[in-house]
Amino acid sequence: MKSPRAKFMLVLMVLMTMVLASCGEAATSTPAPTAGGTTSTGGTTANTDNSKYTIGISMPTKSSARWIADGDNMVKYFQEKGFKTDLQYAEDDIPTQLSQIENMVTKGVNVLVIAAIDGETLSDVLQSAKDKKILVIAYDRLIKKTPNVDFYATFDNFKVGVLQAQSIETKLGLKEGKGPFNIELFGGSSDDNNAFFFYDGAMSVLQPYIDSGKLVVVSGQTGMDKVATLRWDGATAQSRMDNILSAFYGDKRVDAVLSPYDGISIGIISSLKGVGYGSADQPMPVVSGQDAEVPSVKSIIAGEQSSTIFKDTRELAKSVVGMVEASLSGKEVAVNDTTTYNNGVKVVPSQLLVPVVVDVTNWEKVLVESGYYKKEDITK
Repeated sequence: MKSPRAKFMLVLMVLMTMVLASCGEAATSTPAPTAGGTTSTGGTTANTDNSKYTIGISMPTKSSARWIADGDNMVKYFQEKGFKTDLQYAEDDIPTQLSQIENMVTKGVNVLVIAAIDGETLSDVLQSAKDKKILVIAYDRLIKKTPNVDFYATFDNFKVGVLQAQSIETKLGLKEGKGPFNIELFGGSSDDNNAFFFYDGAMSVLQPYIDSGKLVVVSGQTGMDKVATLRWDGATAQSRMDNILSAFYGDKRVDAVLSPYDGISIGIISSLKGVGYGSADQPMPVVSGQDAEVPSVKSIIAGEQSSTIFKDTRELAKSVVGMVEASLSGKEVAVNDTTTYNNGVKVVPSQLLVPVVVDVTNWEKVLVESGYYKKEDITK
């Protein structure tokens, strides 16, 4: 027979075993949080396996080298992070882009990155995306008239226009009081929200000179309702420039042309060359541009186009990848503008990158030394 003390010790050991077992069970059912991990509303963490996610990337066209670079860069950087990608180009056809996005939603992509052809035509498909909890990021073109846009990644588009106009201001010596000079104005596509920011930014610099008579729009064509270039088409711009030159410049010289995009600039320059500009007797007017496309960089080196605006699409692509990673891991998404981009339904939180002027003095440093182009791409 055991003594009372032995019985007591036996009971105590049983109780301690039960308590320890209970603690071990609790530790198993409630793991300690991973360092740096943040749980999102979707239940993912910062250590999520990105290979589970597919990113649908909808680009407007392959007719511009710029958009090809955008698509390639996003695929590269998303895949480096382990994401799957589905890249589609719509060749500037609105129904094609709509169909491509619908198919992406049906196939179950987790994120849509969209550079819209027409920013006002996607409301229904983005409602379907919202219903499936698909993250939507507008890429360099604001998507309008829908609440179902989560973020916007772009460059400072008003600043782009300011820089274009300042290049004209500098080349003509307007700050030094020179003038008057004759100028013609071209805008981007009226279905692209950015076109209005570019134009407004440029006119914030040029309008005071127009008002004072230092700049004269000989054709009288001002305002986006008169100067827009549908689909940013160079041939359309060339035709309009042909008409302006024949109707208004029989005995006058055009001294500057505000062009919002390199493809439009090339069309304008072709028109100007057709009536003798670019010769010793008739120097080329100041012509602005945007996107630092190879034909325009070559034109700048040749002394035809005056400048362009470089927007490093590698950095824009990286910015989008960062937004997606942060959102899917439940972290705060980095934005630096929460007031500017009202799409008619909401102000879309935006990440704005900084554009850079490129001209004959700095093209090699900005474009080649940065690795954006190889020198032989431009000089061959």
